[in-house]
Amino acid sequence: MLMKGKKGVVLGIANKRSIAYGIAKACREQGAEMAITYLNDKFQKKLAPIAQELGCEERLYPCDVTKAEEIAALKESLEKDFGKIDFIVHSIAFAPKEGLSGRFVNISKDAFNIAMDISVYSLIEVVQKLKPILSNNSSVLTLSYYGGVKYIPNYNLMGVAKAALEMSVRYLAEDLGKEGIRVNAISAGPIKTLAAAGIGDFSFMLKWNAAHSPLKKNVTIQEVGNSGMYLLSDLSSAVTGEIHYVDNGFNIMGMPAVEFDENGKPTIAWNGE
Repeated sequence: MLMKGKKGVVLGIANKRSIAYGIAKACREQGAEMAITYLNDKFQKKLAPIAQELGCEERLYPCDVTKAEEIAALKESLEKDFGKIDFIVHSIAFAPKEGLSGRFVNISKDAFNIAMDISVYSLIEVVQKLKPILSNNSSVLTLSYYGGVKYIPNYNLMGVAKAALEMSVRYLAEDLGKEGIRVNAISAGPIKTLAAAGIGDFSFMLKWNAAHSPLKKNVTIQEVGNSGMYLLSDLSSAVTGEIHYVDNGFNIMGMPAVEFDENGKPTIAWNGE
């Protein structure tokens, strides 16, 4: 089993449709032990059955990343549970509603600061606080999206946050590499998660990606989970600072595939309704 003997923590599972759940499940199936975190009491109740499924019902801890004391408490709990840990999964992002609609030029400074604090700095702070208990052969994984590289309608402020997150991955990878700590990100294709519900016209985005990715389909949580497990395992021991795309190849496309109608006029290939 690829993750047997590995111990770690997964931050950001909201439900069984979460990408973080897919990663945690894949790791558990390969023998990993883990703790998972919840944001507040509402999520604690929702995550209790998932913690039981993952074999960590006694290691379900609060961690609101806007509260430094909860990150510090998480470190103490993990050290008590495991001594050292071998992996961290950071699946946390948030932008106020105003940052995901309307004109980008109108975004407020408060919305910008909130998005950057929760979506970007939280990765740095979590790694900073948990670094003393990371093993010498550990792996940190966070989650990004193509909207951090190219313009995506309605992604707006979150796109800027993901761009900052991806650069943070690279700088952390260089800084921590000398200590044997690897840092990578997965840029997954669109998936119907709780976070995606806040993005306007998301159903259209799903259809567009399925129609124009080389593999002509949308990615699943299981597929992203398996890729995440690979990046957390020793199979990827020489991989760090990478943004690994799991999007059925959509990111390689420079323009949509073109078909022609009976009159020889170009049309955009479309598999949706």
